[in-house]
Amino acid sequence: MARPTDTSTGTSTGTAPTTDHGPGGGSGTTRRRFAGGLAAVVTTAATAATLTTATDTAHAAPRPDRRAAAPTVAVLGGGVAGLTAAHELAERGFDVTVYERKTALGGKARSMDVPGSARGGRRPLPGEHGFRFIPGFYRNLPDTLRRIPFPGNSNGCHDNLVASTEVMLARTGGREDIRLPFRSIGQPPPVLTPEAFLRTVTALAETFQGLPAHEVAHFAGRLLVWFTSCEQRRNGSWERVPWFDYLGAAGRSENYRQLLAIGITRNIIATKAEVASTRTVATCIEAFLYNAMGRGADGEPDRVLNAPTNEAWIGPWVTHLRSLGVTFRLGCAVRDLRLAGGRVAEAVVEDASGARRSVTADHFVSAMPVEHARTTWNAGLRAADPQLAACDRLRTDWMTGIQFYLTEPTPIIHGHVNHIDTPWSLTSVSQAQYWRGRDFRTDYGDGSVADCLSVDVSEWDRPGILYGKTAKQCTPEEVAREVWAQLKSGLNDTGRTVLRDSVLHSWFLDPAVSPGGPRPENDEQLLIHPVGTWYHRPTARTAVPNLFLCGDYVACDIDLATMEGANATAREAVNALLDAAGSGAERCTVTPLYRAPELEALKRQDAWRYRLGLRNAFDAG
Repeated sequence: MARPTDTSTGTSTGTAPTTDHGPGGGSGTTRRRFAGGLAAVVTTAATAATLTTATDTAHAAPRPDRRAAAPTVAVLGGGVAGLTAAHELAERGFDVTVYERKTALGGKARSMDVPGSARGGRRPLPGEHGFRFIPGFYRNLPDTLRRIPFPGNSNGCHDNLVASTEVMLARTGGREDIRLPFRSIGQPPPVLTPEAFLRTVTALAETFQGLPAHEVAHFAGRLLVWFTSCEQRRNGSWERVPWFDYLGAAGRSENYRQLLAIGITRNIIATKAEVASTRTVATCIEAFLYNAMGRGADGEPDRVLNAPTNEAWIGPWVTHLRSLGVTFRLGCAVRDLRLAGGRVAEAVVEDASGARRSVTADHFVSAMPVEHARTTWNAGLRAADPQLAACDRLRTDWMTGIQFYLTEPTPIIHGHVNHIDTPWSLTSVSQAQYWRGRDFRTDYGDGSVADCLSVDVSEWDRPGILYGKTAKQCTPEEVAREVWAQLKSGLNDTGRTVLRDSVLHSWFLDPAVSPGGPRPENDEQLLIHPVGTWYHRPTARTAVPNLFLCGDYVACDIDLATMEGANATAREAVNALLDAAGSGAERCTVTPLYRAPELEALKRQDAWRYRLGLRNAFDAG
């Protein structure tokens, strides 16, 4: 079978028909596995050539293709989901081409160069859409990281993970900051009985200062209800209840609301407690608690990378995929998927000039974010599979990072900071402390930058403290000034000076975000999880036999929009493709979230109670 081909579908520029000739057509040569090759990592560390090449020319001279007879797969999207699918398929002998609408790979996970920031032979300052956060309860993504060779690392890119040790809730208005250890518990309960569970959670919640004992007990009790709820109750009832309501936060103290209902949710789940479904939030809190108890975990609860993402992960990944024969077509936006005979016959892609091509393949894996994927599903495709139309009900919102470059090292804590009282719901991390193999002044920028404070902005529709405008209403410069002011309002609030204007060198906001003006735009939004969202999430397998879906919006047990969800659903999509193709290749391992075996009997009892219309046995309301 031929590999995916591009044939002209007509363009406004009158260009001649083009054909995709095969791997390496202008995208760089296919490389051998580089486990021992220092030259390859130098190339990927630079990242400019590997990750930001323009669209591969369709007129490059063909070269021999060792996979000429292999089944062809067009992977539509080059983020974590698309690269994972390409990785799994290439290892199983498929002929894979990845089409990515941007001129860089990695999606929202990538790092990017700050334009014009390099001086004296240094690399540009590293920017990003948002900081990396890879908790220990992730199991599928870490498996992929282990399989990406990295010179000097016995476990590949996985060895580039660094554990944080603490978390801080930064308060304003003279309230004392809360600084907590964020690592595995030294002596978790050997047998998780309900009593042991309540003792453990109560001890953890009591570290949040200012909470009365009865509220701590109530919080622990609500978590026990979730941990012992059957899947039918979780999906049928708790998916319909906002987390804020599930905790009974409205009738309790401000500290309970801010610390346990809103603060935890924002810091470890990056969603809004007032609207997010209990199923989504509690699933992740359950995973974090098991992680802290040392159960079912790949590592410590909070991990980051030891270098900018492209250097520590995405660059080596792309190099490895090329060594497996994967071809990348960058700057190719998918515009349509056309059916013929009940199958996808072609994908129509458009380059930056507006020229359109037809891509044909045996199988298609749609790995784009939902807001972009659903624009490619025409009426015929939606009629063929109603779950595609249901995706129109899924919602996305703005959550974007901004980086502040500082002329002095500023390790606020060894972990993430939740600026809990800020109107724009800020979280931050000081990154240079983790980049042990880098000297920031020597390696990046103009030689004066010593640290990068990376901040995520989760709330874009609430007025700020400096201009009285929402983040969407502000210009990029106003966003930077407002975020800086909100950071200082907490960190500098109790007589200490953590952030000084004199050390602020510059800032960077992802160019995908265009706030201000009459029509603010964000080209890279985040799937959010209001109540009822789960019912509209599609599966990786579609009713169209050669079309498969993956991405953080596709249903998986982690529920939340995460890199882990993108990775897991890509594995599900590949398994569905292998089934459809009748392949004898080994199926991808998809590791589910950990569940304590001691609680399974209580869940079975709860399933019986749920069928009878009774509450969970531990639910006092």
